[in-house]
Amino acid sequence: MSITSKSLDGVLYIVATPIGNLADISQRALDILKTVDLIAAEDTRQTTKLLQAYGITTPMRAYHEHNELKEATILASLIATGTKVALVSDAGTPLISDPGFRLVTKARELKLPVIPIPGPSALICALAASGLPSDRFLFIGFLPKNATQRLALFKSLETEPGTLIFYETGLRLKDTLLDLATAFTPPRHTVIARELTKKYETFLTGTPEQIVDFIIQDPIQTKGEHVLLVTGAKQKPAQDLEAAKRILKILLDELPINQATKLAARISGNTRNTLYQLALNLRQTQSDI
Repeated sequence: MSITSKSLDGVLYIVATPIGNLADISQRALDILKTVDLIAAEDTRQTTKLLQAYGITTPMRAYHEHNELKEATILASLIATGTKVALVSDAGTPLISDPGFRLVTKARELKLPVIPIPGPSALICALAASGLPSDRFLFIGFLPKNATQRLALFKSLETEPGTLIFYETGLRLKDTLLDLATAFTPPRHTVIARELTKKYETFLTGTPEQIVDFIIQDPIQTKGEHVLLVTGAKQKPAQDLEAAKRILKILLDELPINQATKLAARISGNTRNTLYQLALNLRQTQSDI
């Protein structure tokens, strides 16, 4: 266990900023941006619009994917000597498909205070309004540019029961939807959340092919920023526990208990915890004979 040191005044704030509408920023975030010594911004031009809107004059320093390795070391050193730094991305919460991981990791290694200032996140906004299940979801981030890699990724997620969430550019949106139609059968209910919180915010729903047909008729739907959400795989109904027990017995004859339990859960639809306890009981029974 490590305890973060707070002996110095230096601190790193992870500040979420609006994903579109500038009014969505929290008062706490504004107070932090006004009072820190330095703002580390993914795009200083973009952040300038936010700062000007609220009369904030805090100096900025560029921190993006192309200089992250070097800047993480510099900024961590500044924080270690007492500088208060706010990290912001172009929009939304830093580190969520945006730079910042190296800086936070460096700050944690040096036991410097890291304080999150919560706020907007495109993936959470999209999920909340999508109508898709939100009890379990898997966020992948930006999809591969290569079609073969995209298809391989989709195939690897074929059995994931949670709602799948991706970021995608308008230029590749049509091709990605067609790849989804190829990878998942039967077709999965899909949602495209475009330009969230902005003037032209839209939600498109249907099968991937239905959405492709719509955007062909209305090409403006490929403009802007997109969150792509896909219904997760339907889970198999759990089999009778006696049936699962028979499967487990066969697997235990050939496999270690963890592997046998995992496979039996996939085959039967029962939970791994239930089957693991059952496997322990079976092993104990066998050892008593």
